[in-house]
Amino acid sequence: MSVAASARPVSPAAGSGAGPLLRAWRERRRLSQLELALRAGSSARHLSFIETGRSRPSEELLLRLAERLQVPVRERNALLLAAGYAPRYPETPLDDPALDGLRDGLERLLRGYEPYPALVVDAGYTVVAANRGIEMLLAGVPEKLLSPAPNAMRLTLHPEGLAPRIRNLRQWRGHLLAQMERDIALHRSDRLRALYEEVAGYPVPPKEPGAEPEEPVPYFALPLRVEHAGRILSFISSISTFNTPMDITVAELAVETLLPADRATAEHLRALAG
Repeated sequence: MSVAASARPVSPAAGSGAGPLLRAWRERRRLSQLELALRAGSSARHLSFIETGRSRPSEELLLRLAERLQVPVRERNALLLAAGYAPRYPETPLDDPALDGLRDGLERLLRGYEPYPALVVDAGYTVVAANRGIEMLLAGVPEKLLSPAPNAMRLTLHPEGLAPRIRNLRQWRGHLLAQMERDIALHRSDRLRALYEEVAGYPVPPKEPGAEPEEPVPYFALPLRVEHAGRILSFISSISTFNTPMDITVAELAVETLLPADRATAEHLRALAG
């Protein structure tokens, strides 16, 4: 799969003015006004005035507060607009020529990770790029799940996707749903909420008598254990994002790599590639 463009929704503002938005983010981070003010080089009194609408923050202070609160780039634009300032961060389509270097770098990264699986997803888990390791794992998945814009959560949890092949499905499903819950709390996206409700509603096969127990396994992290060509392959997932992004599209991309969790998995993938 090659890097492709995807549409993104604009998050709705929670309340009017920058004050309520700042207060909501501060409470979400469980910081007092004094703690946040000290981190941002301001005063608790001034921050109180901002949150209650009695004072308008400067653009510089607003961005500094957003940085200390780890507000996503998309939501920083919402803060700026609420305070009467122009948005600071563009949202460049992924197929724009301005991002040619980014796309080329991602393609090289994914190819370089082969034969191990790796993919790139956006904030809605739409797959925008993947390498041959991912295509190997998805062999046999129906075309309706692979096009026009495959979604990583659907591909993994749909009963016609990878789910029947995942040997520790209940554990892995719980991990993915918890990850989505954290993302929903962070991004406040209606599209992400709808996706969560969809995949959480997929049926989970009952445990069969004599099935392999889903108990703690001797790995340093929870593995994805998936059946492929009569073998059980074990992977540890690692997710990377871009540091200090200045564009919404770039900020919402994530590179997920599947590291072989044991020697047998690594040897099998190398043999397939060879």
